[in-house]
Amino acid sequence: MADVKQILGDLNKDSFVTLLKKLIGEAKYVQNNPPDLIPEEDRIVNHVLEILNPYSTKNGGALIINHVSYTPNRGNLIVEYPGTDPKKVVSFVGMHLDVVPANPDEWEFDPFSLSIDGDKLEGRGTTDCLGHVALVTELMKSLGETKPKLTSTVIAIFIASEENSSIPGIGVDALYKDHWFDKLKSGPLYWIDAADKQPCIGTGGTIPWKLEVIGKGFHSGLPNKAINALELAMDALKEIQSRFYRDFPAVPEEQVYKFETPSTMKPTQWFYPGGGINQIPGECTVSGDVRLTPFYNVSDVMKKLQEYVDDLNANIEKLDTRGPVSKYVLPDENLRGRMTITFGETSSGVACDLNSLGYKVLSKATEEVVGYLEPYSITGSLPLIRDLQDIGYDVQSTGYGLMDTYHAKNEYCLLSDMSQGYLIFASIIAQLED
Repeated sequence: MADVKQILGDLNKDSFVTLLKKLIGEAKYVQNNPPDLIPEEDRIVNHVLEILNPYSTKNGGALIINHVSYTPNRGNLIVEYPGTDPKKVVSFVGMHLDVVPANPDEWEFDPFSLSIDGDKLEGRGTTDCLGHVALVTELMKSLGETKPKLTSTVIAIFIASEENSSIPGIGVDALYKDHWFDKLKSGPLYWIDAADKQPCIGTGGTIPWKLEVIGKGFHSGLPNKAINALELAMDALKEIQSRFYRDFPAVPEEQVYKFETPSTMKPTQWFYPGGGINQIPGECTVSGDVRLTPFYNVSDVMKKLQEYVDDLNANIEKLDTRGPVSKYVLPDENLRGRMTITFGETSSGVACDLNSLGYKVLSKATEEVVGYLEPYSITGSLPLIRDLQDIGYDVQSTGYGLMDTYHAKNEYCLLSDMSQGYLIFASIIAQLED
């Protein structure tokens, strides 16, 4: 084990920072928020290829490199360092090539160029997830340079379009359907898209929902003749949330996995057609999401939410109202307020197997390098990993950015944390050789 770690050595900090500077310089062009911002992930891929191509099999090296694209300019990258035993694999997956948007006017420094402040590496994507792209690139480069004799094949998959799944068939979903994940079942799979250099042992499921509310618009001076869609939405949503928290309360397993929060349901967006301040709106839409700990089933929650809405529609006159003339039924006009709920693309959370080889190796490597082990769970979501776990993959998750700056203004990571991440990767590979 010591030999492999000795061969791989420490992170080449100068090389890492040089690469990260190039990647952050592309961050403006890989912001992901369709339809306004469509990332061009190949801008990142090209910099990674510039580092790794000299060690590729096409140039007499050991790395097998595949640049896989399903949409022009939006590629994924699969890099493989072959071992001697085809039945042994360790993979580092989930380093995505896109970023969430950043408004330079709201930042204290330019989000689209790398700033260095002592140990801080500042810019959009340093924590999530271009820092990880650079880190795993350096790992694969070290393997290509030093050529250690390994029994396990080491595979890295850099993926497109994780920050927004509204356009399918580009990144991880397409790669999975195209069988690029098949080989990874032969050993631990580490999803590198978390933070704080500790194992992330649990993630949340997501259920995006949209509640469309129909009332009756009228002049604000005659509220008795209106069904105020905004008031109906607020009162209905309060009742829906109350029922949700009654039916899906915190469970003891959440404490075992150290989840910061239980399952939650909340609104995050509000839309209405517009109008004057003296007009009571007759319709509006409230959207939000459910974040579900992995101990509940997504389909069960969706069924319950639909039941809540159906019951409220059937008994709308029983819903609390606001003030002496606020009402959600107008009997003289045979009008009733009503609502419909629809759902977007859902995902299930995961509770990692704490007795698996992958977790034991990651835990030992983390404690060895960082000096302590404090696994955690959050109801943030990661794509695909629950599906992989359900069919027998040993899926674990970790990362080396900072949770406090994840998706935040003034994002940064620490070079010292990334350096420790590299040593953890080397320790994982070395332990699996034993």
